[in-house]
Amino acid sequence: MPPKFGTSGLRGLVTDLTDALVADYTHAFLTACPHGGAVHVGQDLRASSPRIAEAVTRAVRGMGLKAVDHGALPTPALALAAMGAGQAAIMVTGSHIPADRNGLKFYLPDGEIAKSDEEAILAALGSGSVSAENGDLVPEAGAVPAYVARYVTAFGADALRGLRVGVYEHSSVARDVLAEVLGQMGAEVVRLARAETFIPVDTEAVDQDTRDMLKAWCTEHALDALVSTDGDADRPMVVDASGALVPGDVLGPLVAQFLGAEIICTPVSSNTMVDHMGFVQVIRTKIGSPYVIAAMEEVKGRVVGYEANGGFLLGFEADGPAGRLAPLMTRDCLLPIVAPLAMAQAKGARLAALVSDLPPRFTAADRIAGIATESSKAFIAELTGDASARATFFAGRAEETGLDLTDGLRVSFADGSVIHLRPSGNAPEFRCYAEAESTARAEALMRETLEAVADRLR
Repeated sequence: MPPKFGTSGLRGLVTDLTDALVADYTHAFLTACPHGGAVHVGQDLRASSPRIAEAVTRAVRGMGLKAVDHGALPTPALALAAMGAGQAAIMVTGSHIPADRNGLKFYLPDGEIAKSDEEAILAALGSGSVSAENGDLVPEAGAVPAYVARYVTAFGADALRGLRVGVYEHSSVARDVLAEVLGQMGAEVVRLARAETFIPVDTEAVDQDTRDMLKAWCTEHALDALVSTDGDADRPMVVDASGALVPGDVLGPLVAQFLGAEIICTPVSSNTMVDHMGFVQVIRTKIGSPYVIAAMEEVKGRVVGYEANGGFLLGFEADGPAGRLAPLMTRDCLLPIVAPLAMAQAKGARLAALVSDLPPRFTAADRIAGIATESSKAFIAELTGDASARATFFAGRAEETGLDLTDGLRVSFADGSVIHLRPSGNAPEFRCYAEAESTARAEALMRETLEAVADRLR
């Protein structure tokens, strides 16, 4: 499958992301979209990222523009720096997908590109011309300190005092940033499992072996919490003291409460508990940060956005415990990590206690890899268009009570459970989200459904 835009940028096999193709997409982006006279370039820790980043900077300079080279850093740190300068950015990352794949994330001077920008970029492909690299190349090392300071200033040096927090480092580009931020906020940091090769970590679909490993670390190191991110650090992973994962669509409402948000924008796949928490308005979108951002931009006031993967978007200037927190309209990992921990610490409570006080709705999500997108789409189309096909596939479940086609197929049942099926937007994978009255029931529904999907599509 050739590289294509998914829910979060351009993705494809490394072998297909040739220097020529990368240059073509860079030219198209800078032709179709505003750039402010410079492009900030960052990368994750994949083995293929330095080569692709070099191809991006060559293309930028070949258009006579300044290329600001940040090296390896978290995606939100790059976005924060570029938006602060009023300039464009390109992040070289495949996020959480396997190491044989990579991609590009594009940022306008005011934030992430929209779906309309993607269409303009695609229309401009093939129009770029190669020229001498006459644009400046400027190395930059200030973005990460500024990103760290953003949170330390807002939360203060004592926000996490007394907590012992593990950091699962793996190949996250934020592994050192996490340790620094947590430490500067007063936490005792235990650094775990630093990897020299890239490990794809999907914070939305954590396999059982990884869950068991995280739980064992919590016991072994007497941790109050354990945290991590995906590869480019725009998605958080948070584990409580017992070793239980706190899903991203639980972290999101907790952060919204902490910041005093009134309007929530979140994809249709997110936990419905947020609808019962007293927010002024909850707006549901298709899956993907561009859709969340589009919804946030249509409303005014104290608005935030988050996704089921945990990435959090702040749409207003909020008050932290120690200082102001400026808006950041891109998916971020740090805020949904530090805010729930600070919230629990301020209340003298465990993180698990905050979660247990929320409305009792629980989600589970996972995916089947190696399923062609065409096969997934055909299967979804069959179930969507034929009620008898749905009845057969979901045989043994409670009666169907609702159908939501916002993004994929989301079916509600009379017992209060929900099954949501959709093809991945950026990889040959089939995703399933389940919601029920208990974690065990949601996990069981998700596993049973994925097994049935595998039987059909494999």
